[in-house]
Amino acid sequence: MAKCLLLLFAMTGCGTRSADLSPAERAAIAKEIDARVRAAYDLSQPNADQRMLALYADTGRIVSASGGRVVASRDTLMKGIELFWQNVGVNMREPKWIWTNTYVDVLSPESAVFTGTYRVPHHTPRGDPHELAGAMTLVFEKRGTKWGVVQEHLSDLPPADTATGAMNMK
Repeated sequence: MAKCLLLLFAMTGCGTRSADLSPAERAAIAKEIDARVRAAYDLSQPNADQRMLALYADTGRIVSASGGRVVASRDTLMKGIELFWQNVGVNMREPKWIWTNTYVDVLSPESAVFTGTYRVPHHTPRGDPHELAGAMTLVFEKRGTKWGVVQEHLSDLPPADTATGAMNMK
């Protein structure tokens, strides 16, 4: 009987601390995470690359999965973001980041997950219309007073699906 009580106590006492949050606290955290991501990806403002980099945790490991690869080095991840803006972003004319769906799940007072789908219509240097699109999941952890991304998963929408935003899920 004592073992059963101990197991029951462990199962109920060692779960996530999400129950410690009131609905108002949960909503405030979700609003803060959503606002930070939207501000970082607002391409109408200057220094988008620096704002995106600022989303990530300042210390510790950051894991990023994208294009069938996984990177677990903060420096490599940061370099990848910089290279994107130096080689791809620099060629986008009048880009606009459009969130098509977003969700924020608050897991505990120190962890939350942002998931969103997006489109980035823009013009090429020749003036042709072009669009990038995809989905991302960002896992945030609060370290001290700052929320930072510690894990992410990015997936690009295939170019044939970009124009329609279609996803074939059978």
